[in-house]
Amino acid sequence: MTGPVHRLRAHLDELRLVDHHTHSVVRADLDRTGLEALLTEAHVPIPAVFDTPLGVAVRRWCAPVLDLPAHADAAAYVERRAELGRSEVTGRMLRASELDALIVDIGFRPDELLDPASLGGAAGAAVHEVVRVESVAEELARAGVPARQFSSSYRDLLRDRSADAVGLKTIAAYRTGLDVPALRPTDDEVRGAAERWLSTVESSGVARLDDPTLIGFAWWCAVDTGLPLQVHTGFGDPDETLRRADPACMQEFLDASAPVGTPIVLLHCYPYHRQAAYLAHVYPHVYFDVGLTTNYVGASARTVIAEAMELAPYGKFLYSSDAFGLPELHYLGAVLFRRSLAEVLAGWVDADDMTLDDALRYADLIGAGTARTLYHLP
Repeated sequence: MTGPVHRLRAHLDELRLVDHHTHSVVRADLDRTGLEALLTEAHVPIPAVFDTPLGVAVRRWCAPVLDLPAHADAAAYVERRAELGRSEVTGRMLRASELDALIVDIGFRPDELLDPASLGGAAGAAVHEVVRVESVAEELARAGVPARQFSSSYRDLLRDRSADAVGLKTIAAYRTGLDVPALRPTDDEVRGAAERWLSTVESSGVARLDDPTLIGFAWWCAVDTGLPLQVHTGFGDPDETLRRADPACMQEFLDASAPVGTPIVLLHCYPYHRQAAYLAHVYPHVYFDVGLTTNYVGASARTVIAEAMELAPYGKFLYSSDAFGLPELHYLGAVLFRRSLAEVLAGWVDADDMTLDDALRYADLIGAGTARTLYHLP
């Protein structure tokens, strides 16, 4: 068969993807409880996790990689995974993902995960890093920097930590929400906020940046570097307040930062992926993905990707898995993305809404090309 969907599937299967936002995988073997904990964004175990859209997708698509039949039951999957061992499962899943490069956030639970070099070796892919802007401030707080030096010390440390990085990232959605002050704070405002926050850190012993003025300051310092700033938006774990993770909350900041031109990359976005598409449409420096959403919606990935592509320029939509902990999530993200994007584009070709040549070109941009340009990858 040589119809558009088959041409596009074949093309995307051959395209080595650039996963522009992801994490590493666990270093330890997992029992069923540990495996199920990484198949949900909930803080507490949810019943029948293998009967969620993600769990069903794992049994459908990941089981054959472990020499099981598609749709293997959960018990058989867990048993086979344990039989092969963590290293073999990791290698199989990552190699089957057919990735050319991974851009990795190493700021979350790094002690539990493979280091970037080991991750890249297992995947047979280049690995590049992004730096969390909140982590830089928290490092300064733990080092005891005085408030009067916070501003200059932050800029210096951000420059040092990002010297070999291809991008920066903010998790403000988990701390204050995305409606931080839009304008660049003054030196006096930064010093006052630093005095209050550092005092709280000293008294509590917990360095967790949750001051909106300092987060706004960190955003502007990130903009000044020129490196793409990734922004967690939408779907995530219950540490965030979902309504404050709507990327539309950032519109005033996007207005203010547009003249600088530093790329702002909205991650995940669901259920606000249409808002993200709008922002990518109206702001030249805004890009977006649907990230971990693709995995978690499973068989509905095609619907979400089609909705994300309703409005935004196709060259501003990027592939990512946002996989964390489980190599299955890297593989599943790639499989669902390739299949879903091929089906969406083929539907438009069949309806004569675009040519096959255009569809193939857009697949290349979304799967790898835009990320290469945006992050200046070799």
